[in-house]
Amino acid sequence: MLNCVTSKLTLVCHSRLPSSFNNLRECVALFATPKTDFSTSSIRLGGTRDDPKRWLSYNDVIYPPQEPGEERRPAYVCHQKLNIKYSPKKMWYVASFVRGMTVDEAFKQLPLVGRKGATIVKDTILEAQKLAVENHNVEFKTNLWIAESFCSKGPVIKGMRRHARMRMGEIMYRYCHYFVRLEEGTPPENYYYSWPKTGPALLAHWIDEVRDRKIQGSL
Repeated sequence: MLNCVTSKLTLVCHSRLPSSFNNLRECVALFATPKTDFSTSSIRLGGTRDDPKRWLSYNDVIYPPQEPGEERRPAYVCHQKLNIKYSPKKMWYVASFVRGMTVDEAFKQLPLVGRKGATIVKDTILEAQKLAVENHNVEFKTNLWIAESFCSKGPVIKGMRRHARMRMGEIMYRYCHYFVRLEEGTPPENYYYSWPKTGPALLAHWIDEVRDRKIQGSL
């Protein structure tokens, strides 16, 4: 690194600078050290190598034709927003909040949530709603409900923060991914499993589990 800087200083001293050398970027570029001299993170936010790709593949699933008397299969659309500069723990509250809601109800409730993630979730649902109408044969954009809504951990960039007495502290820049699936129709009356159960129901469930036990490898 020292040899690189020395060679650049020698080049500047023995060369005649042009009269129009007023660009600060060119001046800094002469003294800039190579990128390999610094410690860089292996995580690339701009790339798509490590981005999740499985969620959007559900939009390409082709189902077999339905029988004449079979119940109509509702249309759905999966959408995602990647590399959000937001903590996944904070995004989890908003993602769980909108599950089981209709699209219109979510649009009414999200502006009342005092979190940054509420705006991100609302924009993602709007994008998914537009895709459902344009690409997935959904007739009415209001006839959709949020069947799945969750987030996952994204890249974590480590940085340094200066403190007093020439000390350094570690700081984490956390990112997250948000995933949503809209389904055509009306939401169920009870989206989450009803709990707690009554005493007799718990006893009956335990007895059924005990009776269904099997010994592996037996007759």
